[in-house]
Amino acid sequence: MTGALLSEHGNPADVDALASGVDAGGRGLPSKAWMALRRLGWTVAPPDGVRVNDRIVRMAQEQAGRVLRSVRWRADVIAGVLATWPADPDRRTPTEWDQVRAAIPGGERLPSGVIRSRTRQITSYVRRHGRLPLDVFELEPVPDTARMLLLAACDGQQATIERSEDGHRALLRLQLPVRPDPASYADWTWVACLIALPPTVPANAVLHLPTLRPTDGKVRTDLAFTHPVPKARRAGHTIALGVDWGLNTLLSAGALRLHDDGRITALGAGAQFRAGGVLAKQHRLRRISEHLHTKTSHYARLSDPALNGKAERLAEEFRRVSQRRSHLNDALARSAARWAVDQAVATGATVIYLEDLRSLEAGGMGRTTNTRLSQTVRGQIARWMRHLAAETGIAVVTVPPRNTSRHCPHCLTPLRHRKAPDRPTTPGWKWALCPDCGWQGDRDQGAWRRIAARGLTHQTKTVTDRTSGQMTIPTVIDRLEATAVLTTPASRVDRSKTGPTRSRTNRPAPRRRRAPSPVRPQGRAGKRPEGHAPTDRPRLPRAAHRHQGVTTIGTPTTGPHRPHGAALGAGFHLHAHASPPRWRPPSRISRSARDRWADQRR
Repeated sequence: MTGALLSEHGNPADVDALASGVDAGGRGLPSKAWMALRRLGWTVAPPDGVRVNDRIVRMAQEQAGRVLRSVRWRADVIAGVLATWPADPDRRTPTEWDQVRAAIPGGERLPSGVIRSRTRQITSYVRRHGRLPLDVFELEPVPDTARMLLLAACDGQQATIERSEDGHRALLRLQLPVRPDPASYADWTWVACLIALPPTVPANAVLHLPTLRPTDGKVRTDLAFTHPVPKARRAGHTIALGVDWGLNTLLSAGALRLHDDGRITALGAGAQFRAGGVLAKQHRLRRISEHLHTKTSHYARLSDPALNGKAERLAEEFRRVSQRRSHLNDALARSAARWAVDQAVATGATVIYLEDLRSLEAGGMGRTTNTRLSQTVRGQIARWMRHLAAETGIAVVTVPPRNTSRHCPHCLTPLRHRKAPDRPTTPGWKWALCPDCGWQGDRDQGAWRRIAARGLTHQTKTVTDRTSGQMTIPTVIDRLEATAVLTTPASRVDRSKTGPTRSRTNRPAPRRRRAPSPVRPQGRAGKRPEGHAPTDRPRLPRAAHRHQGVTTIGTPTTGPHRPHGAALGAGFHLHAHASPPRWRPPSRISRSARDRWADQRR
């Protein structure tokens, strides 16, 4: 039924009528999609021989109405790009950028990456057909719909949900058919589903009817709930947390304080969220998925029926790897967002300022860097950060990213970037030095200071999007930017000299150990010789036994005592090994020596 509604009303006239917000009589359309479709007279019936109640039809109309409402935004963007089609689609001039933004409703705040992606989509159509498309309905096919049940469009006669007394579970009751093609209402029955609530659902939350999605033979539940939270403020902040994105260091954050006299000072040195292990795993999964996709495409080009079984297995493995990547990205985004919000709570910040990098595109920075930029989860981190920050009344505001890593946070002088602090003459990008005030530090550490200072000075220019509710600072004002500098507070401790300096007789560290080194044995075994371990070894030797760890000594824990020096394994020192106990006879000694050892034991 949902597909039939989309096929029938997926045209410019019907989409404009739904997006206008009024019906034929001039009355405003309801906010619920299924009620708006019924007001316009867009009805649908189930297939012949199938009996469903009116609530099932509501769910189909609700799903179709949401999809049709989302088409209007894409139609406006495509229409604006087509109306101002540039002479060179790969490179717009500044005048052409102003024209295309003026032609799109709300184009002044639209990320440039969205306009570029739609331009590439139209360019691909022109390459295939030799002409420009008329509108989005010619450019794109009828959108597909996912298999789901939107229970939010139902009432108590179709589905109900109640929370248990312990608060950890919820009982969902709904009517479902007992056969694929119910012929009468007798083929419908009530089914009870027990839902385990995660600990993130507060005890005072009000549960709403969920959305059910069949996935991998199971039914997933998207449960919505509401509970009161403090309201976030757009302005009036004195402590702000600045967050900067990175590749090797995913997040760098720190807090700044805005004083009454306009001074801005840093509250500590900041912190970093490093996820090197997770990012390495993402890289491995990406390489595996690319390899599987290449093999699957090769089998499809061969068109050999004998390879259908292998192609199906590869497609299933590709789907599983894609799910692992999706789950890993979601877990990383949640963890990073939770860390950032915890930093704001710990410092007492009432706002988090982020860089608005929605227009960032990977290109011109090398194959590896471009791929890493394309695989980042900045959007998911920002979405989870807004969700978690709303729980504590902390506002999340995006600021323009211009020159946040290029200028000094203390004097706004262009920085000089070097490879490392101990290599001040080697060009690089990680370490920043200010030629004017002398500040130096990590590039990301200076960036979060600039982001937070820019947000505090421009907080009166914060606007809220009516559709999404997201807060943003659209532009940078030079007059306010000139005041977004950090000042170093003067030390309150009196360090003036009040007497003679006390002499210190520090005991110098000996260059060599005081005890003489033992005579080096002729064989490979023996005690540690004087000096350091040889540095010409390419790597540590392998372990000699499966019970031997990286912190054990060179002798295995089982078996007779057979010291062979460093070849036995990677212990705490290459030449260290355990001596045999005195009460244990050596394994390889002469018979006379063994008799003497037995006499001593008696």
